[in-house]
Amino acid sequence: MTMTNQSNEGSSLVHQQMFKVELNEGPLSKLIVAIIMSLLFMCINSIMFHTLLSKPVFRELPRYILFAHMLCNDTVQLYLVSLLYILSLNLQKIPKAVCSLFVLISATTARISALNLGLMSLERYVAICFPLHHSEMATQKMTGVSIAIIWVLGCISPAIDILYALIVSPASFKDSMFCTRQMFIFAPWQRDVFQGLNGFFFVTVTAIIVFTYISVIVAARSATADKDSKKAHRTVLLHLGQLVLCLNSLLYGTIERALALTSSSRLFMDLRYLNYLFVLILPRCLSPLIYGLRDDTVRPLFLYYVRCGTQKVKPSVTAH
Repeated sequence: MTMTNQSNEGSSLVHQQMFKVELNEGPLSKLIVAIIMSLLFMCINSIMFHTLLSKPVFRELPRYILFAHMLCNDTVQLYLVSLLYILSLNLQKIPKAVCSLFVLISATTARISALNLGLMSLERYVAICFPLHHSEMATQKMTGVSIAIIWVLGCISPAIDILYALIVSPASFKDSMFCTRQMFIFAPWQRDVFQGLNGFFFVTVTAIIVFTYISVIVAARSATADKDSKKAHRTVLLHLGQLVLCLNSLLYGTIERALALTSSSRLFMDLRYLNYLFVLILPRCLSPLIYGLRDDTVRPLFLYYVRCGTQKVKPSVTAH
């Protein structure tokens, strides 16, 4: 356990030194770009979420409830990773108790992104392959229960790490620290649990999406396939593409540690910046583009709110 703590402190020191090199040697233009991108995507997600709240049909159908949940989850994730990134660049210490809350929420929302994709794929599968039973199986109550379940599953690993840290070193929660998840790792088995759960969730969600994709394709090619069936199989395929991006998000910490060990300080900061933009930020901006703008019901209303209501639109509010 002592060796693990020393390793954590050493890793933290290496990261602090690299952050200082970045601030001393380079301009803050990259930080400004990252902040602007995060704010832009959070704004887009917020407008899309407001759009979904504007009509009763969006608040009643499971498809849009899951979409709204994904927007909220991605927006919270964007905010937290941006905040932690800024704190790390400024070498800002915060109380460990506060950091534990940040780590719990950020790690949980990162996992929920993938799990929510699985739920959305299952909802499309039921809607296309069992249309007569869709209203019975995909209810508001069942959707709420499913969302609660994935939140419980998503917080298992970070909750274990924080509780174990509280048991092993309760006094440290009064101290200030550089906020990273590594500061809550005290034993090798914690990394094994983290990686094992990541692998289990990814394999499970991949199997769900592949199964639903094949099932929807079969339905779309049948003689009675309609436009919704053909569009659904493209949506499920997009779920698979976004799942790959979610996997990258889950591997962010592993990628960063590998870069820190194999790169010079300056090269590490450049690669870390690209890793942050394309692995953490980019997947969070695809939600409204993939789902909202492709939806004929949501798109007119979304564009209406983007234009601040200056142009008259006649959106269709009958969702299928």
